[in-house]
Amino acid sequence: MAFDTPNGTRGARQPGRSRLERWGNQRMVESLRRKGDRRGTKLVLVTLGRKTGTERMTPVRWFPDVGESRLIVASASGAPRNPSWYYNMAAHPDRVRIEFAGQRIDVTPQQLHGAERDAAWQRIKSSARGFARYERITDREIPVIRLTPRAGVEPRHPAGNEGGRDE
Repeated sequence: MAFDTPNGTRGARQPGRSRLERWGNQRMVESLRRKGDRRGTKLVLVTLGRKTGTERMTPVRWFPDVGESRLIVASASGAPRNPSWYYNMAAHPDRVRIEFAGQRIDVTPQQLHGAERDAAWQRIKSSARGFARYERITDREIPVIRLTPRAGVEPRHPAGNEGGRDE
């Protein structure tokens, strides 16, 4: 299905605009890529910039889905605009991957719609109440994206560390 959620007209300040936020996100990306997080609920989303073609890395929270799939939310903290990674993913869906704890997994993104999106959104809100707040402060429908590992593609580990451990 298409990545077709329009921007809204009201909401919180768009995140990631200040130098401090960008610095903090970069530190989080480095840590998540190397060792993951304690709870195992965050990953690094890697997309290709739709205008620049440059690889972009964004830390995001994920939620379990069917099988090996994961759900992520294009909340932008309740901002009126969808996050940049949403548009990057739509422009280059074949170049999306996730990284965490030394693993790299090529994924296929799919935006959920209708009853499937609504059911997933309810599960997400029940496990992470902050997302309900984002829904209240913006007038756009917050996209829910399913990331499914690509068939026939094994998770990759950084070069020289195939087992994910130092030997």
